[in-house]
Amino acid sequence: MTPPPPPPPPQPVRLTISSTPAHLPVVRAALESFCEVAGLNERESGCVVLAVDEALTNVIRHAYHGQHDKPIEVSLATVSQPSGQQTLEIYLRDWGTQVAPEQIRSRDLSDVRPGGLGVHIIRNCMDEVSYCHVPEGGTCLRLTKRITGKASR
Repeated sequence: MTPPPPPPPPQPVRLTISSTPAHLPVVRAALESFCEVAGLNERESGCVVLAVDEALTNVIRHAYHGQHDKPIEVSLATVSQPSGQQTLEIYLRDWGTQVAPEQIRSRDLSDVRPGGLGVHIIRNCMDEVSYCHVPEGGTCLRLTKRITGKASR
């Protein structure tokens, strides 16, 4: 019998990476561990990791136009909602090119070709997705996933 994971830390876990694809495996590994500690099942954890990987790839491609030396901040936290529901909240912060949040969307799914589905994947994997501009420049992406605590099937 596997012992239960330890409780999540009371403070957010924060990582600052450079906008290079070489750092994405580090974020994925940290996020997988955090999801396990937070109580997400394997399927939920996989969805969260996929969504964050897609979001970071979009930051590198679109906000930083492929530059590999720009900062990206990643914050991971568990939050108790007023309803008692536990959620995983992830914030991704960049200082790149801003795009109006209403313009951030996936291409039509009937347009079958590689690429362009990151936003669709992110929205389908997470329970809440919101973008906001930061006055100092750049964008903050907030991703939320309810923690069900149900075993994976």
